[in-house]
Amino acid sequence: MKHNKHQQKEAAADRANLSTNGVDFAPSADEVARRAYFSYQNEGSKPGRDVQHWLEAEAQLLAERNLTRIHGFHNAN
Repeated sequence: MKHNKHQQKEAAADRANLSTNGVDFAPSADEVARRAYFSYQNEGSKPGRDVQHWLEAEAQLLAERNLTRIHGFHNAN
């Protein structure tokens, strides 16, 4: 399968900066799989885009966690 090198580089850069103050922002494989599956279903369950769905799901989850980290919601008690 053809991989989008830009997406891979972004995901690698995001993984390198996942932890701040001991809080791990990396999504679990189950979370990514669930998000990728919903994307697959929403696109009509067409085969052949599994890697793209996975990378997009991972990027979305990382972006959501980064917003949470930036706004400090992970510290709210």
